[in-house]
Amino acid sequence: MTTFADLGLSQKVLSAVTDAGYTIPTPIQAGAIPHALQRRDICGIAQTGTGKTASFVLPMLTLLEKGRARARMPRTLILEPTRELAAQVAENFDKYGKNHKLNVALLIGGVSFEDQDRKLERGADVLICTPGRLLDHCERGKLLMTGVEILVIDEADRMLDMGFIPDIERIAKMIPFTRQTLFFSATMPPEIQKLADRFLQNPERIEVAKPSTTAKTVTQRLVASHNKDYEKRAVLRDLIKAQDDLKNAIIFCNRKKDVADLFRSLERHGFSVGALHGDMDQRSRTTMLANFKDNNITLLVASDVAARGLDIPDVSHVFNFDVPIHAEDYVHRIGRTGRAGRSGRAFTIVTRSDTKYLDAIEKLIGEKVEWLNGDLTALPAPMESHENDRGRKARDRDKERGRSRRSDSGRGDSSHKADTKIQDNPIEAAEEAFVEARVENVKPERKADRKPQNNGGNRNTRPSPAPANDDNRERRQRYHRDHDDGPTPIGFGDDIPAFMLIVANGTKA
Repeated sequence: MTTFADLGLSQKVLSAVTDAGYTIPTPIQAGAIPHALQRRDICGIAQTGTGKTASFVLPMLTLLEKGRARARMPRTLILEPTRELAAQVAENFDKYGKNHKLNVALLIGGVSFEDQDRKLERGADVLICTPGRLLDHCERGKLLMTGVEILVIDEADRMLDMGFIPDIERIAKMIPFTRQTLFFSATMPPEIQKLADRFLQNPERIEVAKPSTTAKTVTQRLVASHNKDYEKRAVLRDLIKAQDDLKNAIIFCNRKKDVADLFRSLERHGFSVGALHGDMDQRSRTTMLANFKDNNITLLVASDVAARGLDIPDVSHVFNFDVPIHAEDYVHRIGRTGRAGRSGRAFTIVTRSDTKYLDAIEKLIGEKVEWLNGDLTALPAPMESHENDRGRKARDRDKERGRSRRSDSGRGDSSHKADTKIQDNPIEAAEEAFVEARVENVKPERKADRKPQNNGGNRNTRPSPAPANDDNRERRQRYHRDHDDGPTPIGFGDDIPAFMLIVANGTKA
């Protein structure tokens, strides 16, 4: 059986690996590390959770033992699609490079340029960054990339497929042509492979699993649901409560808005839950991930920013609240559980509108995923049809009250809306009822009321105000203070100030 000592790593690296508790490399590590030490270009493909990060971190540490970096001229460059992945790779260098005196610089958004500039001034042996922040530093004249010996593109399919192609091309032109390039990813579709070949020279292809396969340690199930979000949320809550062995779980949504909505819903129902998406500032994202790793929260509702490469070893469950639009994302999502030989469970909530996405997923992974409690044809009638008679009668009674109010005062419509909406969203219903009540109670003055009248040809005489009750007068004072409802006064009118009545000798006139 192959051990880490058989791969050609330096003694310092082997000592750190042993201290971390590892002796047997994973298949991707055993296949990639020897070729990386020979400075060959590598295209590594393996399912998520198999140790791809160590496949390039360990040989890089060995190769970097000779030489030192100069100011603003990094020796190696690692590109990551997200801040979380970049920070995670930096943690791996801290763990496995504890016997080395290497300067590791992390360039990601959400951190001040000044702190990062100070690290670059000292010289960076390892530069870990997201493409955008790297280009920002280059444009500010803070980096010179001509000294880069090794380029690593992690999660290559996402880096090339999600809008990073122009940035990668710009960065590649800054780096010497003689560099060593390492690609690692869980999926490598043919169209992405063509792009990757543009950056690799005679690469060694290390493929330890069929592309886009899912880990055998993960039990996958599909759960049928109606399309309505409130019904999907009810199905999710029932699923979570039914898991006796749930330690913690990541819940994936397709949109950032859905992440926020589902987080609030689960929080209202008393679950220990946090949220993670791309619009959060870096400090909040880091804190949320730390709380989840430390088991301070049980559930993490996240967008696909958490689907790629995040190494949280002991996640027991993954729930797909939304079926991923891109089939490759399914592989990455459920790969957050069942890591490092542990078992995991993944549930995907499927509606009738998701069937084409489900077909694409099953075609990609090459297997049919079992249904938990019957497929979509076994769905019960929508929840609305199960309302009891008392609830239906109460709703009909509210409608009748609305009609009565409309016939009596013309104000039944707003009250009826508030009554019927309060069950779905009490806050929204209250706000709408408040706005409509103000609109009903405060109507703008009609044009006919403001139209000047012809009083015997005297154009300087203002029209007499129409008879008005106290409510109308108060409304005009509040919303039309620039209009005076009385006749135009001459001078001070009848209200002459007392000081104007005092003559020069101090007596009143």
